[in-house]
Amino acid sequence: MQQIDLKDRKILYQLDLNCRQSNTQIGKKVGLSKQVVDYRIKKMEENGLIKGYYTVIDSYKLGYSVYRYYIVLQSTSTKQKQEIIDYLANYKNTFVVASLTGKFDISVLIWIKSIPEFYRFWDDVNDKYGDFFSEKVFSVYVKALTFRRSYLLQDKMDIKNRDMHDLIGVGEPVEIDKTDYKLLNELSVNAREVLLNLASKINFSPQTVKYRMDNLSKIGVIQAFRAALDIGSLGYKEFKLDIYLKETSKRKKMIDYLSNNPNIVCISTSAGYADIETEFEIENADKMLETIEDVKSKFPGVIRKYTYFSKQKFHKMRCIPEIEF
Repeated sequence: MQQIDLKDRKILYQLDLNCRQSNTQIGKKVGLSKQVVDYRIKKMEENGLIKGYYTVIDSYKLGYSVYRYYIVLQSTSTKQKQEIIDYLANYKNTFVVASLTGKFDISVLIWIKSIPEFYRFWDDVNDKYGDFFSEKVFSVYVKALTFRRSYLLQDKMDIKNRDMHDLIGVGEPVEIDKTDYKLLNELSVNAREVLLNLASKINFSPQTVKYRMDNLSKIGVIQAFRAALDIGSLGYKEFKLDIYLKETSKRKKMIDYLSNNPNIVCISTSAGYADIETEFEIENADKMLETIEDVKSKFPGVIRKYTYFSKQKFHKMRCIPEIEF
């Protein structure tokens, strides 16, 4: 666990809010000079606390849907599990591949534009590794509401306006051209890339790149520019809590209540799975259980059952399919 002060936490909070802010802008918000912000960010990058920067892209607007599988493994060695993970991560349309601890072993989210193409891929997965799967839980991922990492600010946190952006699977697709796709491909792997370098990579002027980025944000394709953090270094773990309700009429009230928790980072909706799916970044399992008991006490008799598990490691997270030109 790395020891960082409140100033570092404020810098991380600002980078996660919008990592394309300049260090001068961040410095004004956290009360430090640009030079000090430069030094602190570089230090956190070098020690691995900041793992990179990524762009949240609503690929639903580009005509994609998202399918999700939770996989329970059987009779697998460590080497075989890693082989399965690598195979899933190397597929160009996988969005997230993560290893889990608890109820499931692997989570995989896949961008889908062509069902036949997806079926061919999943048929290959089953041919190669189906004997190692004891259970596969399928759902269609529909919507995610994500929240600011308010817990980074500790006792200085502001719980107002915590929501950041939506990933919505029910809106109308928009048309973008090849240049926009090239720009999104670059931003998906380095959201903090300077404008001049982006312009060089896609062979357009910086002014044109800036205009296109602003337009992609305006039409909702670009949702946010965020920092990828090693939260384990900060003393936190990632947990997913899935809630099944007896009284679905209380779903909105429960979501509103959960939204005020500074450790919640995402509330999602899928077809074919739990009524409420939440993701927390919290100190440990005991704290997670305390949170669950708090929700149960606030909504007595509303919850039919719940399950929770932790995320061990992300092996891939890419907010747009890998498109070749």
